[in-house]
Amino acid sequence: MRVDSGGVDIHFEVTGDGRPVVLLHGFPDSGRLWRNQIEPLASAGFKVIVPDLRGYGTSGKPSGADHYSLLVVAGDVLAVLDHLGVEKAHVVGHDWGAALAWVMGSLVPERVDHLAALSVGHPLAFRDAGFPQLQLSWYMFLFQFEGVAERWLSADSWANLRAWSNHPDADAVIADLEEHGSLTPGLNWYRANVPPDAFVDAPFELPAIQAPTMGVWSTGDFALTEHQMTASAGHVVGPWRYERLEGPGHWMPIEAPVEVNRLLLDFLPA
Repeated sequence: MRVDSGGVDIHFEVTGDGRPVVLLHGFPDSGRLWRNQIEPLASAGFKVIVPDLRGYGTSGKPSGADHYSLLVVAGDVLAVLDHLGVEKAHVVGHDWGAALAWVMGSLVPERVDHLAALSVGHPLAFRDAGFPQLQLSWYMFLFQFEGVAERWLSADSWANLRAWSNHPDADAVIADLEEHGSLTPGLNWYRANVPPDAFVDAPFELPAIQAPTMGVWSTGDFALTEHQMTASAGHVVGPWRYERLEGPGHWMPIEAPVEVNRLLLDFLPA
């Protein structure tokens, strides 16, 4: 299925009937990230909505980093929900999809039922997570350099992307990046939302999250500290739940599907 969002074509898939849940991926993925969650959620009585977020898969890829701010991309998700006649949905996100879920929970609380953030904590908790997080975020600075970051990631048959990400679906992800031209659009998410000034400027204001919220972090995550997730509790006024997965790396929907599905099915009311 497809919907026009301010002139950008957004592709999405819908599986099942029942209480709606939207699954939001991050970099460098597409909706395929959630392949191990879709059927279990649908079988449990959910309408599972999985978009390829702008810049990825067969969705539109406008040029220019300003088209990839989280405020803009949130509008794409709302366009999908509006197209389906969904007033309120559970929102589950991983990586940039988790950052997007936090922004939606803050700015359009009337559209967010329950919120589950995998790996990435609240934007303000991430910003304030200190030097240990800053060390792990080194790549975000590299990604600011248009052209340089693209060359670095894709050089030598994408050797640096493979080594940096340790992505379990590296071959399929790289094939998608090449086929759909998603590398620069994907990097534009970083350029739009975490420019270097973001680490030193005064923090922006986000209203506290009202929805029941679950944060999930895994001990093998190469990019994110536990603190940036646990400190997210300070930005949630609704019920807060924290879960720590022992062992899996950053790509927990793929690396630990049984555990992730168990947590989602336990947390999200059908």
